Amino acid sequence: MKPIRIGEISYTNVLPVFHFFDSNGLPIEWVNHVPATLNQAMSKGEIDLGAISSFAFAEHSDRYYLFPNLSVSAYGPVGSIFLFTKGKSLQELDQASIALTNASASSVNLLRVILEKFAGVAPLYQVMEPKLEQMMQVSDAALLIGDDAIRAAWSKPHYHVYDLGELWYQQTGLPMVFAVWAVRKEIAQKRPDLMAEIYDRFMRSKKSGKQEPMAIIKAAQRKVGGEVPYWKQYFAGLSHDLGKRELEGLQLFYRYAAELGTLPPEIAIQMFQLSFSKS
Repeated sequence: MKPIRIGEISYTNVLPVFHFFDSNGLPIEWVNHVPATLNQAMSKGEIDLGAISSFAFAEHSDRYYLFPNLSVSAYGPVGSIFLFTKGKSLQELDQASIALTNASASSVNLLRVILEKFAGVAPLYQVMEPKLEQMMQVSDAALLIGDDAIRAAWSKPHYHVYDLGELWYQQTGLPMVFAVWAVRKEIAQKRPDLMAEIYDRFMRSKKSGKQEPMAIIKAAQRKVGGEVPYWKQYFAGLSHDLGKRELEGLQLFYRYAAELGTLPPEIAIQMFQLSFSKS
């Protein structure tokens, strides 16, 4: 049988779920990349399961199941999805030029919800490589995500920084779900026991991440740098659950995106049904 190809987002925000994953004895291959690349690979059948943008799940929800209890979410500031501006308020961004990272789907569409629905402005968007200074040379604002956003916020304090997770929570009172763990239905139906085993190991890895936070912090420091207090606060602001509240936030995000015309009006969220569980 062919190995299962698992997509791993190449940012620190997934470390609490991936870091302790025990792949011993499993026929798997890892594909590590930014969300946009994993989104595309999943849609083309080049990976079988893994972490993808929540928006990308909605685009192909008829072809994917969601793994329960796994996400990258935030009840407030997410700490790594930032809109940088030259001192402008959100209301001053009407007809402004905004550079969007080419590494994301959820965050780009969340920004549109925040600006167009919540702030009532109509900016002009362009997609660029996630390099803040080049983006700001040609734009009034720039969206960065993940470790690119963290590094930029550390090194460019002269820009005003809006945290998209915080802006969403202020308006909705619900968590924002940025990424989910999805599996292609075709694979789940062919190899359900293996999918259940992989899910179980993700859950055990997530549990270990909560029990050994310093191991996660040290891994983040090796990857990005920074001090222990920063990473403690950062990971404390993230949720990796996907329960009732996260699903409510996800469905509201999909509704707003549909109102903007970027998603169809009805998104069916189907969970992978475990054939067994060792947790």
